[in-house]
Amino acid sequence: MTYWYEGALAAFDTETTGVDVETDRIVSAAVVVQDAPGTRPRITRWLVNPGVPVPEGATAVHGLTDEHLQHNGRWPAPVMFEIAEQLAEHAAMRRPLVVMNAPFDLTLLDRELRRHRASSLDRWFEATPLQVLDPRVLDKHLDRYRKGRRTLTDLCAHYGVTLEGAHDAAADALAALDVVRAVGRRFATRLERLSPAELHTLQAGWHAAQARGLQAWFARSGSEETVNTDWPLRPELPAAA
Repeated sequence: MTYWYEGALAAFDTETTGVDVETDRIVSAAVVVQDAPGTRPRITRWLVNPGVPVPEGATAVHGLTDEHLQHNGRWPAPVMFEIAEQLAEHAAMRRPLVVMNAPFDLTLLDRELRRHRASSLDRWFEATPLQVLDPRVLDKHLDRYRKGRRTLTDLCAHYGVTLEGAHDAAADALAALDVVRAVGRRFATRLERLSPAELHTLQAGWHAAQARGLQAWFARSGSEETVNTDWPLRPELPAAA
């Protein structure tokens, strides 16, 4: 029997103008597909002219400047359509989609679709729903008492995954995919009997519990920061940009 973490997986990642899913924009994206561990991945990349200035802080992270995006990026509307179409194709093939911190990237894509296509991400999955695997949620649930941060870089170090060219969408997507395979192997006795569809449902509950725990920690620390419990996609806000 081939378990899901040994089979075909796709992964999705973005680079953006910032960290606010309601107002920031996608400047690059990638989908990586790998049929089995160790096989050559197939990579689709998009470069986007977001139509808004890219803050210096964001450029410092991913290296994409206004000038470069204006000369080499495509307009957002066709790009967002192509990304959604490709994700829908993977869903139709029942191919799990790895997304590190899924509520960030998938919600950003949803907002871009609403902004430029007058549509929503959910529309592409009416026939066949997504099966998302989020390495951050999986690791935090399965190894909940481990101390330390759980960024992609941290998870790669912990699971022995090579991350070359961090903050490049394709490199990050491939690393997240490798981390999910490593999580599957390490916790095989707890995961191998679960299908990706079952894991998708379970992760929604795990993420909500994790978010409530973080919210309680903020409250004890005197912080007013709000933690969203929705996964893998946040619902639209009435005043979304």
